[in-house]
Amino acid sequence: MNDRVNERFDPIARLLHWSMAFLLIGMIGLGFYATSLDFYDPLYHRALHWHRSFGIVLLLLALLRLAWRLRHPAPSWPAGMPLWEQKAALLAHAALYGLMFLLPITGYLTSTADGHAIRFFDWFAIPALIPLAKGMETLLGNLHLLLAILFVGLLLMHIAAALKHQWLDRDGILRRMW
Repeated sequence: MNDRVNERFDPIARLLHWSMAFLLIGMIGLGFYATSLDFYDPLYHRALHWHRSFGIVLLLLALLRLAWRLRHPAPSWPAGMPLWEQKAALLAHAALYGLMFLLPITGYLTSTADGHAIRFFDWFAIPALIPLAKGMETLLGNLHLLLAILFVGLLLMHIAAALKHQWLDRDGILRRMW
């Protein structure tokens, strides 16, 4: 029997996972709320400001999380977990990590496509680094939205899989991260 089956992720990995989960869910809500507002609504620009600032925070946390994950391996899969399920979980996690990077990058590019800097919590400005062609903000904004929808779908699958393992399989997968 594998000695690591009952192991949990280390406390730093769990802290990063749950703090990012909380922030990501908030970002999803804030992003969809902001885009539902009219451009002239006083909350529109404020909501996008917070969305951009927290997007930068999430990008930094994703970098930290990836670096931590590369140096601290995950616990082993439960005995009897089918190989296809292990591969699906690895693929889903890779896609979630990829989107945790692509979403803030496309958000930054969308926000700076007009050449203007973005403000990070009104503390300092992050300049536009890449001059983009006129109209690119629409294309990038649509890409950002598409990636956000994909992320929501993957996130819901991730939650459903964790609950399936907890309540149907009873194999301890959720307990590793809890």
